[in-house]
Amino acid sequence: MNRRHFLATGALAALPSVLHADETPAPAPASRPNRIGISSYSFWGFNREDLRPIDVCIEHAARMGFDGFEILQKQLTSWEPAELMKIKRRAFLLGLDLMGYSTHQGFLSPDKEKRQKNHDHTLACLEQAYNLGIPTMRVNSGTWGTTKDFDELMQKRGADDPLPGFTEDDAYPWVIEAYGKLAGEAGKRGVVMGLENHWGLGRTPQGVKRVVDAVNSPWLKVTLDTGNFLEDPYDRLAMLAKDTVLMQAKTYYGGGVWYTLELDYPRIAKIMKDAGYTGYVSLEFEGKEDPLTAIPKSLEMLRKAFA
Repeated sequence: MNRRHFLATGALAALPSVLHADETPAPAPASRPNRIGISSYSFWGFNREDLRPIDVCIEHAARMGFDGFEILQKQLTSWEPAELMKIKRRAFLLGLDLMGYSTHQGFLSPDKEKRQKNHDHTLACLEQAYNLGIPTMRVNSGTWGTTKDFDELMQKRGADDPLPGFTEDDAYPWVIEAYGKLAGEAGKRGVVMGLENHWGLGRTPQGVKRVVDAVNSPWLKVTLDTGNFLEDPYDRLAMLAKDTVLMQAKTYYGGGVWYTLELDYPRIAKIMKDAGYTGYVSLEFEGKEDPLTAIPKSLEMLRKAFA
């Protein structure tokens, strides 16, 4: 029996490591569709108080057929471990992965005490994500706080001016230092932080990459939001695709509250596939239509695009 026949018929044929250069490799596994989740923000985002309770959102998400569920930390009414365990149990019984935890923090301040306060808050959020069994957590650089409210920030297309006497170049070391310290804490808990392209230093892909590359940790990567590059989104999304651990996908049925983007999701899906992204796509509905009718339409569209 020659070597080729032995490899083809023997038990060792199941082990790719024994194949030599002249052997035909096994075909690569077919790519699978991205799983589709939803952020709790999609239900409650514009003060639908009847849709604020997380257990209500989870039940709607399961009924509609989502695979996973992302929790907006601000939407919780309690962060006590016993209350978090109730959410974890409910999602499991309904067949939903708790796959994302969206948090807010800001490090664009020369005040060390303010930065430390945000560090402590982010550390507490990492512990909450760990208790919930959530593998990735959205984080931000924060903004300068020189605009009076979010409406004004949107009027300025997400750009706010630095504090007097400072520039963005002053802010990068603050943010890099903060996430450099937090990366170790994230690793202890097995929670990958994803720096979002979300205003502040995250307004550009170059800003996000500058922080992520400088920290250079497997525990700080990217949460990629399709709706936060207001101009020329596709090339910008592509710049961050390889570092993405969670994609948040915006839809705007009924028209957006601050703006509406006409996003080509089949094109975005190809960008992510070409980058090798196989993780979750998390819907963030941000339109004026009733979320209970707009969200199922969003799910159907995303299923087709990322199939």
